[in-house]
Amino acid sequence: MAVHRQLTDNFLTCSICIDVFDDPCTLVCYHTFCRKCVVSYTKTRPEAISAKSLLCPFCRKMTKLANSNRPVEEWAQEVKPSFLIQGLLDSFNPKTEDTPKCILCSDEGAAPPATAWCADCDISLCEGCQKAHRRIPATRHHDVSDLSTEVKINQRRKPFCKQHPDQSMQFYCKDCKKLQCQSCCILYHRKCEAILPFE
Repeated sequence: MAVHRQLTDNFLTCSICIDVFDDPCTLVCYHTFCRKCVVSYTKTRPEAISAKSLLCPFCRKMTKLANSNRPVEEWAQEVKPSFLIQGLLDSFNPKTEDTPKCILCSDEGAAPPATAWCADCDISLCEGCQKAHRRIPATRHHDVSDLSTEVKINQRRKPFCKQHPDQSMQFYCKDCKKLQCQSCCILYHRKCEAILPFE
């Protein structure tokens, strides 16, 4: 779920309209935009119209097209579609937020619907994977929420200290630039100047 959001935000969003790509096309400079967005931008640039080229809003490089005696909308049809971006859009389908799938099973090829969410691992789990998740000693005490009821997952638990597993990280040492539990602060950070409560 987090990977899906990160992929959509960083790689599947047009930097002109700030929305998920619609008919993505890649210019000669390898920047990708929605086809309609790059056409709209080019229409506002007289130097691009006179050069009969599409203009990249990022690097200002011109994409010269063969039959450019037609309107700008028709020039843009000559730019090859970005099959990689379109494939990612089809696979992840970020425009439709359907039921979440089990992350662990999707790695194996199958994708049953998820019935639970582990806040510690930041993954969605199907019923079988949730049972296995509870049997593994390392993940037995994770914060797992049922997705069948509408559960809001806004607040994550504080991380626990590796040296003192029973204590959560409660402080931030500005001198060492590290999160610390209360015991670590007392034992190792007595000489540090700035220790702040972790928010």
